[in-house]
This record gives sequence, structure tokens and C-alpha cells, in this order.
Amino acid sequence: MARFDPHAAQIFRGNTFAVLTTASTRAIVNPATLATEGHIAQVDAVTVEETAREALQAQKNWQRTDPKTRARYLHDIASRIEQTDFHDVARLMTLEMGKPYPEAVGELYNVAPAFRYFAEMARDDAGKIAGTTQTGSFQFAVQAPLGVSVHIMPFNFPILLMVWTVAASLAAGNACIVKPAESTSLSTLKFMEHFAALLPPGLVSCLTGGADTAQALIRSPNTHIVAFTGGVAAARAVNVACAERLKPCIIEAGGNDPMIISEHAPIDVAVAGSVTSAFHLSGQICTSSERFFVHDEIHDEFVEKFAAATRNLRVGNGMETSEIGPLVSEAARDKVAGLVERTVKQGATIVCGGRVPAHCNTGWFYEPTILSNVDPEMEIMRGEIFGPVAAICRVSSFTEALDLANRSEFGLGACVFTTDLKESMQASETLEAGMVWVNNPLIDNDALPFGGWKNSGLGRELGRQGLDAFRQSKMVIIDHDPVISDWWYPYSDDVFAKPGD
Repeated sequence: MARFDPHAAQIFRGNTFAVLTTASTRAIVNPATLATEGHIAQVDAVTVEETAREALQAQKNWQRTDPKTRARYLHDIASRIEQTDFHDVARLMTLEMGKPYPEAVGELYNVAPAFRYFAEMARDDAGKIAGTTQTGSFQFAVQAPLGVSVHIMPFNFPILLMVWTVAASLAAGNACIVKPAESTSLSTLKFMEHFAALLPPGLVSCLTGGADTAQALIRSPNTHIVAFTGGVAAARAVNVACAERLKPCIIEAGGNDPMIISEHAPIDVAVAGSVTSAFHLSGQICTSSERFFVHDEIHDEFVEKFAAATRNLRVGNGMETSEIGPLVSEAARDKVAGLVERTVKQGATIVCGGRVPAHCNTGWFYEPTILSNVDPEMEIMRGEIFGPVAAICRVSSFTEALDLANRSEFGLGACVFTTDLKESMQASETLEAGMVWVNNPLIDNDALPFGGWKNSGLGRELGRQGLDAFRQSKMVIIDHDPVISDWWYPYSDDVFAKPGD
């Protein structure tokens, strides 16, 4: 079976790992140690087009495969993932982008169920029979694949987020080309060994590179839909490129999610949940809680306990004992540090953190940070932080918290802690976000749609909507008792008669 070598600057194509001798390469640097962990190729437009043509040919055969057989393939992939030691992929993920090793393993544990879910969803639903508009006519709609899907992935959950869309696309009858984030290309390529072992050649490919590679994939006449997860600027570029070609796209563009702590919150639960939702993966999650709105009545108690729990988090190399690894790059760390510095100058107070930890002076580490006395109009409350920072505003009512939470150009997710049923329902009805979590932040469900409102994206992943995104419908009318319809040419003379004639 094909094997991956992280130092060979390979791509995955035709179920093999190949070296592009003509491509430039980029070193992958460990953000915790600054050691070089491997190299990736910068794939050019010629290779993109060759791969897309191969994928389309493989897709034509896959489309003719019946849904039950396609489901069996996906179940076989899920079984292989479950039976394989996650260590090699998880280790590469940690070395590439700093994620604590247990979290990398945890990400991989969630992959197989997505394949099983979409395998059965696609097998169960292939169209709709409608009530007929006339006697003797059978009228229905069928779902068909789009062709070749492009998957432009982020670094934070490189395997899970890829699988959310790849599993849906394969189940729908498409072929897939994955363009991983440059900083997590090694773990993504290693994961391709599962596809090499079980799928027909060409059905899933993985091409590495940067924005030029992504744009070449979008421009290709042999690709037909794009799934993108990443920042807003890149999302807009993808959206424009797709719109110019009338190519559908699914976009998840991040957010600056609010967290509301009600006066009726279960404080200890709220503290534990807030520590995780703010600082998980060093805050580098699109649904991280970044803007905190805490009720006057419990503000001081919550901040004190939140800070105490945060100070207990261990910062360090993801391959060692730690909850908080490095940020993915120097630029990412500098962005967060600069934002905190400006917020303090604007009048905010550092409760804890706000610095590079003294024992981690190599790598791109930053302490989990809590800021209080934050004004809703400050810069930190308007954009995506994407780092281990929680900015806290004091509010006088639940209604004020909801209003401030909605005062954002983003609308991905929103979290609330309360034991008041009325507040729970009010939050679910009022918050302008694609996902609302009450007392249980950041949970997802393969059967429910994932995606945002406003500038947080277009379309949905997961659930039935996540499957339908990779399908197109076809209306079919079959008259099994043919008759001449009265509206066909030529018209009878009486239709030209005017009232009073």
C-alpha cells in the first residue's frame, strides 16, 4: 500500500504518493520547537488540471455505483479508521501546528462516525415523489452528484473538518480534491493512506500549496463545487472566484462568538465550560468564546473563579503534558499580543495572562489571557481574535447581553450559561447565530447543520443540508398514460373568443 514520507514533498494522486520534481517546496516548522518537521510541494496549475481531469474520470464510474455499494465503501473506511492506531497522524498534527496530542487523538476519534452517518443518509434519501399535477403522470425529483468537489481546509481541525465535507461529497457520488492548510499538510497527507487502501484511484486526491493552488482548483473547468473553511479575507476571495464561474460554494469564515453568563448561571459549570470554550486549542477555533457578557450580580465571583481555573492551565509543547500549546505561527502570536496590548491601552485590565510564558521562550506561545473592564466598542470586540484571550464586559441585564452579543458582523455560534428556562428560550430565539449552545459549549452533531449567519459563511456542513450541498436535483415527469394536452398547439378557436362575442 502507498506510504507517505513527510520529508519528500509529496502529493496524493491516483492512490499513490508522488514527488513533484518541478515544484517548489516549503518547510513545515514546529511552532513549539521551531524544528523543521518536513516539506510540502507548492502545486502548480498544470498539476491541478491533470489531477482534476483524473478525478472527474474516477467520479463518472463512482456515480454509476449504486448507493448501497457506495455506503459499503464508506463504512469500510470508517472501520479501517477505527481499527488503526491514531498515533502517526495525531503526532504529525501536533508537530505541525502545536495541538496538544490528546486533542489530536480526540479529533481523530470523531472522524469515523461522520463516514457512517453520510453513508446511510445518502443511501436512505435519493429524491422525492411529489403529488401529481395531472392524472396519468408520475412526477418526481432525483438527487445527482455535482462532479468533483474541492475542499480548502483550515489548520485547526485538519482531519475532522475535511471529513465533514469529504464524507458527504463521496456519499453523494462526487470525487474530491483536498487542498489542506499549508501548516497541516503532513497530517492530512498521512491520513490519505486510508483512502489509498480502499477507494478506487483518483476518487480522493490531496494537493498541497498556498492561495495560488487553491485558486487554480477553483478556476478549473473540471471542478464543480468548493467547500472552504478559513478567515474572512480568504473566504471572500473564494466566494468571488466561485461566483465568477457560477460555481456553488460552502463557506465557513469564522466568527467572534459571544458567551453570556446570566445571573442564573450555574457558576462552577459556567467557569469550567468557559475555560474550555475560550482556550481550547489556544483559542484557535472558529467557535471559540471570545466576547464575554457577564451579569453584574455574579460578575466578580465569576471573574475570580474563571481566572483561578485559567491559571491552572499548563502551557507547553503539545507532545508533553499541557492544555495550551503554541499558536500556529509567529504572525498569529504577534497578532494576539498586539491586540491585547492595544486593548489595555484603551482601558481594559489584564486579570491573568497577557504575556509570553517565561518557560516557553522558544516557539510561539502565549498565556491564556482574561481581560476585564472591556468596553463593547473596543477593537477586540469587533474582530476575530483567534487566540487564547477572553474579553469580559459587565452587563446589567440578560436583555442587554443579548443585544451586545448580536452587535457583530459575525454570527457563527453563541454560548449561554443559565438555569432559567425563559432565558434559555429567549437566547435560542434571539441570538443571531447559526448555532446556539446553552450550558454545553462547542458540541456538534453529525445530524445537525453546522454553519453561520452574517459574515460567518454561506451554506451548511453536516446534517441533511451538508449532504444536499454536494448534490443537484433533477425534476422528472413521466406520463404513463399519454394524452394530448388541451394547452398544446394548435389552440382551439374558442380560446380567442372575447367576452360578449
